[in-house]
Amino acid sequence: MDTPNKTNTQRLLTAVVALQVVTLLSSWTGNSTIKPAVGADIPDPGSRQMQMIDELKQLNSKLGRLNDFLESGHLKVVVPDPAQKK
Repeated sequence: MDTPNKTNTQRLLTAVVALQVVTLLSSWTGNSTIKPAVGADIPDPGSRQMQMIDELKQLNSKLGRLNDFLESGHLKVVVPDPAQKK
């Protein structure tokens, strides 16, 4: 005798197997509804390198200005006397 619970389980398993067969057939025939995102996550290496070169040029410019300032002698370092604070 089939109980209602056993019948429902058999129907559910049959549906799962049928969906798996449909998925397998669609992947074999190439009619998949899921299309891969071509180039969605692939960065452009040439563009990244040009951006890095531009940033390095800006960094070299800033470092050059800092070097010129240090060599000019206008930098004054003041160290507070800890005895005067107390």
